[in-house]
Amino acid sequence: QVRLVESGGGWVQPGGSLRLSCAVPASIFRVYVMDWYRQAPGKQRELVARISTRDDTTYEDSVKGRFTIFRDNAKNTVYLQMNSLKPEDTAVYYCNTYPTWVPWGQGTQVTVSS
Repeated sequence: QVRLVESGGGWVQPGGSLRLSCAVPASIFRVYVMDWYRQAPGKQRELVARISTRDDTTYEDSVKGRFTIFRDNAKNTVYLQMNSLKPEDTAVYYCNTYPTWVPWGQGTQVTVSS
């Protein structure tokens, strides 16, 4: 079964930074657009950032200028660099393909608080 494995979450104070990683099977990494989503308690999962196979990127408005999505082709890994974190960024973060077809992983928890 295909799996995507997210890692890199944790607790950070407001204004801090974290880098999330998503390990992707090579057969998927080469051909699919990749997304980062997040789901805060009591809220629906939302798309945060997207990167194409050509490294074109798009971002949800609230994270523009603070988050950066990028791919490492040698490691088949998609990253989400998160800077200037805010308490409202607290959520479980997930990666997936676009279109979404891989079963959702466990995600990685990001907690921003003082």
